[in-house]
Order: sequence, then structure tokens, then C-alpha cells
Amino acid sequence: MHDDRTLVEARLKRVLEERIRPAVYPESVPLTVSVWTAPGEPVPVAEGLAAPRSPIAVGDAWGAPWSTSWLTVAGTVPEAWAGRTVEALIDLGFDANMPGFQCEGLVYRPDGTPVKGLNPQNQWVRIAAPAAGGEPVLLHVEAAANPVILDYHPFLPTELGDKETAGDEPQYRLARMDLAVFDETVWQLALDLEVLGELMAELPADGARRWELLRAVERALDAIDLQDVNGTAAAARSCLVEVLAAPAAPSAHRIGAIGHAHIDSAWLWPLRETVRKVARTAANMTALLEDEPDFLYTMSQAQQFAWIKEHRPEVYARVKKAVADGRFVPAGGMWVESDTNMPSSEAMARQFVHGKRFFLEEFGTENEEAWLPDTFGFTGGLPQIIRNAGSKWLLTQKISWSQINKFPHHTFLWEGIDGTRIFTHFPPVDTYNCSMKGSEIAHAARNFKDKGVARHSLAPTGWGDGGGGTTREMVGKAARLRDLEGSAAVRWQRPAEFFAEAEAEYPKPPVWVGELYLELHRATLTSQARTKQGNRRSENLLREAELWCATAALRTGLAYPYERLDRIWKTVLLHQFHDILPGSSIAWVHREAEATYAGLAAELEELIGAAQQALAGDPAGGRELVFNGAPHGRSAVPAGGAAVAVAGPGDCSVAGREGGGFVLDNGLLRVVVDGDGLVVSAVDSASGRETVAPGTRANLLQLHPDFPNMWDAWDVDQFYRNTVTDLVGADEVAVHTEGPAEVAVRVARSFGSSTVTQTLTLRAGSGRLDIDTEVDWHEAEKFLKLAFPLDVHTERYAAETQFGHQFRPTHTNTSWDAAKFEACNHRFVHLAEPGWGVALVTPSTYGHDVTRAVRADDGGTTTTVRFSLLRAPRFPDPRTDQGRHRFRHALVPGAEIGDAVREGYAVGLPERRVTGSAESVRPLVGLDQDALVVSAVKLADDGSGDLVVRVYESAGGRARGRLATSFALAAAVPCDLLERPWDGTRGEVVADGDGVRLALRPFELVTLRLTPAR
Repeated sequence: MHDDRTLVEARLKRVLEERIRPAVYPESVPLTVSVWTAPGEPVPVAEGLAAPRSPIAVGDAWGAPWSTSWLTVAGTVPEAWAGRTVEALIDLGFDANMPGFQCEGLVYRPDGTPVKGLNPQNQWVRIAAPAAGGEPVLLHVEAAANPVILDYHPFLPTELGDKETAGDEPQYRLARMDLAVFDETVWQLALDLEVLGELMAELPADGARRWELLRAVERALDAIDLQDVNGTAAAARSCLVEVLAAPAAPSAHRIGAIGHAHIDSAWLWPLRETVRKVARTAANMTALLEDEPDFLYTMSQAQQFAWIKEHRPEVYARVKKAVADGRFVPAGGMWVESDTNMPSSEAMARQFVHGKRFFLEEFGTENEEAWLPDTFGFTGGLPQIIRNAGSKWLLTQKISWSQINKFPHHTFLWEGIDGTRIFTHFPPVDTYNCSMKGSEIAHAARNFKDKGVARHSLAPTGWGDGGGGTTREMVGKAARLRDLEGSAAVRWQRPAEFFAEAEAEYPKPPVWVGELYLELHRATLTSQARTKQGNRRSENLLREAELWCATAALRTGLAYPYERLDRIWKTVLLHQFHDILPGSSIAWVHREAEATYAGLAAELEELIGAAQQALAGDPAGGRELVFNGAPHGRSAVPAGGAAVAVAGPGDCSVAGREGGGFVLDNGLLRVVVDGDGLVVSAVDSASGRETVAPGTRANLLQLHPDFPNMWDAWDVDQFYRNTVTDLVGADEVAVHTEGPAEVAVRVARSFGSSTVTQTLTLRAGSGRLDIDTEVDWHEAEKFLKLAFPLDVHTERYAAETQFGHQFRPTHTNTSWDAAKFEACNHRFVHLAEPGWGVALVTPSTYGHDVTRAVRADDGGTTTTVRFSLLRAPRFPDPRTDQGRHRFRHALVPGAEIGDAVREGYAVGLPERRVTGSAESVRPLVGLDQDALVVSAVKLADDGSGDLVVRVYESAGGRARGRLATSFALAAAVPCDLLERPWDGTRGEVVADGDGVRLALRPFELVTLRLTPAR
């Protein structure tokens, strides 16, 4: 037989596009349309429904950027259509290729009941089946004119990302507004042919199955009368029955499909629009669940459920019913799908606390999976947090985006820094927006790395980001793929069912140890510095607020602010979403975030101040008490306590340096600053060891060009290093402070359109050099780094992460090593040779790089640590980071890892001074082992008055110690993160009088619930 494949395939494509799909709606009549545009922000539904309307017609422009228009469509079902299925077709001016990234609508009945969302791939609204002739039709559409930010030519700077700069030019034109007959037989035929045509394209050309499908499709096309598609569709379908009924091979890959709509809680739209995107999608999906009995849908992010509950209670009622029916599945157990690189230990824990508690309280369900399909890499501290939250599985897809190395597994055990292992799955379909295309299903089967020992994978199915979720077409295609020869077998499956099945079939999966580093989007550790600093400051203030409020509650009876702290935590957690904290959202999002963080800071300062004053007593008492919120004692003040201020030793000096510059000395550290304001020497007095590499200068600001190949706010490509400008010229180098308590040098520089002022401070009794950097930044597409070349020979360094630290190489031996050219730290980076080390600490920045070089003159190794300060990408916010910024860093020579931990906390939790009558404030709890660190002290969330204390081993070794309480202790119980009794602790936890004896393994975390004797 001659090879006529291309002929039949081309025929199928044209007939589908030009005859069959148009025949799904064989008859139509126009609807009349009228409109009212809200004058500002979105209005309540009742107001939108009642507002006066003006006529508008197909082809008319509508929708200034970010505006909302209320459309009313009206008509009458023709008498001739009686008994047939009738739908309204409402096209707001959609581009079918951009589901989720343009205008959207939510349809309401006249009484305000929401019906379903309108999206580019979902433009229909069922009117009746069967319809009654003469039946009136009246629907209202809340239409959001969200502008297209990420267009066909992506990453072009645009002012559309903020309503203050977007202008008022209409963005869209109304397209089809019809009442139409829906021919289900033709619709089913279209799906039959789509599934078979897509499957054919994936099968080998020399295989019999491909030719069987080709001949069947050809017979179906022959059976269609192109002038009477509707009358011949049934006959065409009959030609396909046999090939659609052929079962899948017993060895076929098994795909668990789950309805899904990945909705970024903010990104190319503001938070307020996400509230509406979620409502539209939830309305869509609850309607589809009613129509499709086999379909299952999942939604993560407790915040999004909470938004529906607050803003669309009528949609939420439908969601709750579908959840109760087991059809609408809450997933993930987190407040939002957060970034996991930058959130602090406690914030990462609270993502699960607040997420899981919401699902428990609202639905009575508890998730055992973490659901993070789009997060930009995963720290090694996360497995332990997942386990301590009562979960045991993880799903993500994003690692498939890595630029350099292909991850070797799809199903595996992920081992964290403490040894905790989590059963993890990467869907081999390589998308969290699967649409049931044959190419996607075939890719999942071919791509699956664990063939031969496992054969199950998951496919999140549906359009995300306001695209409306799963469509009825996807459900129809999945039904055909349930058991079809030549294809992977597809069935709807809840995430928990998938994980249980996959885990059972794969009892000894491979193990991946350490962080899951995404080889992409590395610049998200730096972009939008104000957002990142607002997050870090909020985390620190929350720690203090909980500590001091709990202390005041137990010591003085001051009311503990449960509701306020709960609300503030949820706001901070929301802003850790993986496009807010990473700095990859539009200007509107980050402008609002900055204002939100400022408001939270003021509120938390108020809580801290009130609690500390209650503890300090009457201000007229005249004693100045120093409060220490850090987990280590300092300045004679115990951790978590307060004491009367004591004058520190006065042994600081500053002297001029020959050739320019200054020498700073406090007996512990001797620092030489040259005439350019750069550090040429930092000698640890105890060891006599020089920190700065010979022939180099530290505290060096370096400027790079920064124009990545794509994803401007997200990416920094390695070639940025090819060009660098050292900012060595100084406008001023002068003594800023000179006294017994501290000495400081002020350095001013200017470059491009920007200026920078640095203050280098050495304090009495301190072994660290503090560096305060203020930048007035007005550059475009530039990257600013702060460099410290160190005289340290080491193959790896430590960077703090949640509840510990993780090691990364300083070399580039492998492509995996080389890919980590920009990485994340929390409060410190530590480098060491045996017997001596150095730490760089910061309360301000996350991104950094570490490189090494061998010096030609003496053969020694220079290891350079550079902190990433500022970028200036132009998409999606064309003015990213413009303006004033302040950063703080500190150099700590002679530091062991414990010193790095201590100083890291200290720089972010400064001492507070309060005047009162008390002589001191005893800490609620204290530890006798520095390696054991208290990360949180708070009252239990259930209002019982119990004290919750979280402790972790910080040095990476085994540690024994005793947690002593300063109150009579009735009971001490190990708990999970949700403060429930838990037997998952691997170390030793033994109640011991008014205290608890602890023996923790490396980086082990334990949560203790302490009941005071009453």
C-alpha cells in the first residue's frame, strides 16, 4: 500500500478546523448586549447588577486596563429550537492562545447567583437542555479587562503593570455574542477525531496500530457529508467505535489525572484580581463537577479558599459541598504555594500550620502531600518541615525547567539536611497545565525515568492563572484515554490516592540528598529588594512579638493577641507566594507589598512595645532595661530576657593609615581600610590570622551588565560575569564615629546615575565588622554585588537555610556544581579550614555567589563571597528597585559555625531598650547548649495557655542540653507543627522537673508544648 499518511492527516486537520468544529453550533441568533463600567475598583455584585446599562455591540471597544465592565446579554430561544440543547456563546475579545493572561468574566443569573467563568478556552454558558421555545435569556457578566502583560513578544517593558501608569485606552473588542444550538454528537465526533489524530502522530510509523487508526479516521472522514456535518456525524462516529474500544497494553504507563488550575496568588495581576480569578475558576469547576460524574478537581493554597469564603460565599457553598462529596480536593496543606528558598524557618513551618489548620477546620480533611508545582527550587530544610507538619509526600514540576542538567528521577525519596526522607514525585508530563493532548500524554510515558520499577505518574490537568481550569473537552478526551491501545492509560485520581499507589508499587525508590536546586530563575533571590527586606523584617518582628507577648502573658497577665498575630502571620505568608517574595510580579503588586509591610511593622512594633513595657513596669521607675530577643545571650542579657543596661568595655580605636585610610582596632579585630574605603586587612587577634586574601580588597562593590536571555526579573545568566566594573573610586573616606564604644569610617561613592554611602563600624567587645550600605539606585539592567575575597582554602561552604545550613561547592567540577552560580542564604554564609573559619552575616539579602581562584604569587587560594544587592530588570516592573535602599552585612573573622549562627541572629534582632521599674525580666525558657537554638516561643494557638517552644540543632552535629523553664511545669509533650502530640521525634525528649532534657540529631527540629502548673 502506498504511504498516504500525510495526505490523510492533512485532510483530518482541515476538516476538523473548517467543518466539524464550526458545526458544533449549527444555528445561532445574536444576543443584545448592554454595559456599565465601574468607575474605579471592582464593586460588589449587587451594585454591578443594579447599575444602569448602555448599549454596546459586537466589534465595539471596551475595557481600560484593570477596569471592570458589567455586561448584560439578553435574548429569546427561538420556537424552532424547542427540545434542543441551547448555549450562550460569549466572547469578550479573547485570544484563544492566552488562557489566563487577558480578559476574563464571571457569569451571573439575574438573582446574583454565579454560574461559571468565561475564559478564552471556555466561552459557553448552558441555557437549557432541552430548551423551551420562546424562553427568555438574561445573563450578567462581570468582565475584567486585565491587560496582556506577557505578550507574543515577551518581556518587553510595559507600563500596563500598574493601574497608576496603565492609561485608559480600551484593551478589547467584543466578539461573538450569540445564542446557539449545541450539537453534542458533532462535539463528541470532534473529540474522537482529535484523540485519534493526536495519538496517531505519537505512534511509530511502522507500527500496525498507527495504520489502524489512520484507516479508521479515513473511513470516518469519508462518512461525513461536508455540507451536512450535523446529519452525518453519527455515521462518522460509528466508524471509530472499534479503534476507540481497543484496550491499552497491560504494560502501558498509568497516568492519574487530576483537575487543576494553577493560580498564582499574584503575578501579572494584583492580589485583588486573584480573588476574582479564584472565584471564576471555582465556579467553573463546581459546575463541571456537576456535569461530569467521573471528574475530580484539586485546588491548593488555603488563602485562595479563604478568599472565596470571604468574597464569594455563594461560590464557597458550592465548593464546600463538592469537598464533602470528595470531588473537590483541597491539596498541599499550605497557606500559599510559597517560595521555599527565602522564607525563614518559622515562616516555612507556619505555611503548613495555617494551611493545614484551615483545611481541618473548614473541611475536616488533612493533607499528607505538599503541593508546589511552580516553586523555584527547594531547600534541604524542607523535608523535615513537611514531616513535622504531619505530611509525607511532595509534588513539584518546576525542576523540569532546569537549563543545564536533567533531573534523573521522577519518583524518588528526597532526603533533607537532617536525614528526613520524603516520597517525591515530579510529573513527567512536564507541565502543571496539562490539556490532555496526545503529545502531552505520550511525552509523560516516554519521559518517565523510572520505567521497569514503576509506571504511575500524575498529570495536573487544566488551564491555570485565570484560564478557567479543566474544560469539558479535557474531560471528554480523558474518558477516551482511559483504556486505549497505543496510549498511556488515564484515569481521574485524587493526589492522595496517586501517592499511596505510587509508593506501594515502588518500595525502594532512589534517594536524592540535599537541596533541589532549580537551574533557572536564580535572580529571584535579589529582584525587588524592598519586598525581600519587608519579608525579613516581618519575620523578625513576628518572632519578637510572639516571644514578648507570651512572656508578658505568663508574667503579667497581659492579654495575648491571638487574632492579631494570626492575621499578621497570614498576611506575611501570603506575601511569600512564589511570585511576590521572589520579586517577579508587576509594579502594582510590589507597590502594595511595600505599603503592607510598613503597616505590619508598625502594628508589630506596637505589640512588642506594649508587651515589653508591661514587663519593664512603670516607666517612671527610671531603669533602662535591655531586651534581647535573640536566641543567644549577649551583653550580659540572657536570650529571651531583659536586664538593666551595663556599659560595655571601652577599647575601640581608630588611627590614620600611611598612604590614606584608617586602622580600626578593638582588641579582638584589627581592620585596615585603605584610601578608597576598601578593606585591605582584617586580622583576627586571637589567632593572628588574616582574613582578606593577599593582593585583594574586601567590601568591594562590583557592577555587572544584566540582560538575561529571557525572564528578566527571574533570571541572571552566567555570562553576566564576563563584564565587571569595580567601584573603587571614593568621593569621601572619613572617620564617622570615634569613641570608646565604637569607631566607624564613612565611605561615599558615585557611579552612573547612582550614589552609595557605606559605614564600616567596629564596636567594643565585638568580633565582627559591621557594614551599612545605603544606595540611591538609578541604573537600568545592571547587577550590583558586594565582594569579600577571603584567604580561605575550602572545597565547600555553608549557607543557612531553614533549621540548619546546607553545603555547596566552591568549585565547578561538574555541571551540577557549575549550575549553582547564584544561590540562597538566610542569615549567614560560612567558610572554614580545619581550626579556623570566617562568617559573613546579613539581615538584608538572600542571593550570593562563591568562587575560588589560586593566586599566582604564593599559590594560595582566594575564595570570594559576593552578596547580591540590587538589580534593575525592566519586565514585568520597568522601574524595579529604583530609589533608596539600605543593606547591612558583617564580616566575622575566626568564626566557627556556632558563631555564624549567633551573629546571624544578632544582626537581625537588635537589642531594645525600655525604661521601667523592674530590675530584670527572666526568660521563660533557657538552654544550656549553644548548638540548640530556640526558633520560636509563643502561646499555643488553641488558647489553652500552654507555651509552645520550637528548638533545633544548629551546628550539624549531635547535641545534648536541657531546656529549663522559669515557671513551674506541669507537663511537657513533643508536638507536631500544629501543636498536636506527636511521636515522630527521633532524638531524646524527656521531661525533667521544670525543664526538658534534649538529645537531638544533626539539624533535628523538635516542638515542645509546655503546660505551666496552675
